[in-house]
Amino acid sequence: MKKFDRERVLLAVAGPVIALVVAMTLTSIVLVASGKNPVEPYTLMFEQATFSDVQVLIINQASMYYIAALAVAIGFRMNLFNIGVDGQYQLAAMMAAIVGAHVALPAALQIPLLILTAVFTGMFWSGIAGVLKVTRGVSEVVATIMLNAIATSVIGYLWLPNVFGVKVGNNNTTGEMHESGWMPGIDMGAAGEIYGFVVIAVLLGIGYWIVLNRTRFGFDLRSSGASETAAAASGVDPKRMVLTAMLLSGGLAGMAGLPILLGDTHTYSLNFPTGIGFLGIGIALLGRNNPTGIAFAALLWAWLDKASPELDFHDYDKEIAVIMQGLIVLSVVVSYEAVREWGLRRQQRRVGAELAAGHVLGAPSDNSIEKEVAGR
Repeated sequence: MKKFDRERVLLAVAGPVIALVVAMTLTSIVLVASGKNPVEPYTLMFEQATFSDVQVLIINQASMYYIAALAVAIGFRMNLFNIGVDGQYQLAAMMAAIVGAHVALPAALQIPLLILTAVFTGMFWSGIAGVLKVTRGVSEVVATIMLNAIATSVIGYLWLPNVFGVKVGNNNTTGEMHESGWMPGIDMGAAGEIYGFVVIAVLLGIGYWIVLNRTRFGFDLRSSGASETAAAASGVDPKRMVLTAMLLSGGLAGMAGLPILLGDTHTYSLNFPTGIGFLGIGIALLGRNNPTGIAFAALLWAWLDKASPELDFHDYDKEIAVIMQGLIVLSVVVSYEAVREWGLRRQQRRVGAELAAGHVLGAPSDNSIEKEVAGR
């Protein structure tokens, strides 16, 4: 491996590693200050990860985190902050649940219909923010935050009994979906069942990488995010790319709730997971917008979620995992900036050394100039 490639790998890995080390250290300090053992909680959670049933839970949870983080990452690559993933996936999941409860088609048609319903709902909701940005200059951060609040109100309206809601005890639901819309999973025996949508999540990650790194569209999107003026000079319409990126981000966000909707609950109710969109922001940051890095970050987040309940049985609070997640988000921002500055300084020193040696851009050295003059 070339020296330059090694440095690139080092810079890519250094940020997440530093963030994790800092987060674990600070969490341990909190435990010590509380009079607790700073090591035992990690041991207990690592032990939980060795059980096959917990592993299935982690994979299932990670699939939702992964899709939400991919949705956020697309915005990041375009220098956009789609903070509305949470509202987009919740509204999309509810619309898919409503369609699944009122439409009965063969499974070969029903499942694609539900997926498309979720995708187009997410695209529609994120597209509102995209249109506002390209036509009126409204910040996508402000627009998506407002749309999150509106999505909550829309969901509350759709839950009314005279609209699409079904009251089951004290729980509001959309009613159970027809079985043709239940996506079969991967049977792991006594450990449980892995959601079938996990396979689609993996394919989405592969597609994300191919589109962004191996297509002209991906190059245009990344160049527009790096510099709109430079992209415009090369013939790319920055406004069109902004709108396209928001639509793609919303479409992915719409699928974030489908793993559990199609694979487990088969209805949208008050118990449906919330906050996944906001967690996706931290996971995308930790994974550096790379599909492989995001996968590891999603598994880490899911492990903290699913292994932490064991702490309640050993005189520890499971909120330790929440503290660690928050510290990871804070640490990752600081560590990435520190690593970026360090990498920039190294690059500047390397370029300076090459300039001094006369090796940059084919610049002739003093000796070569003397030889050329002597030859003349």
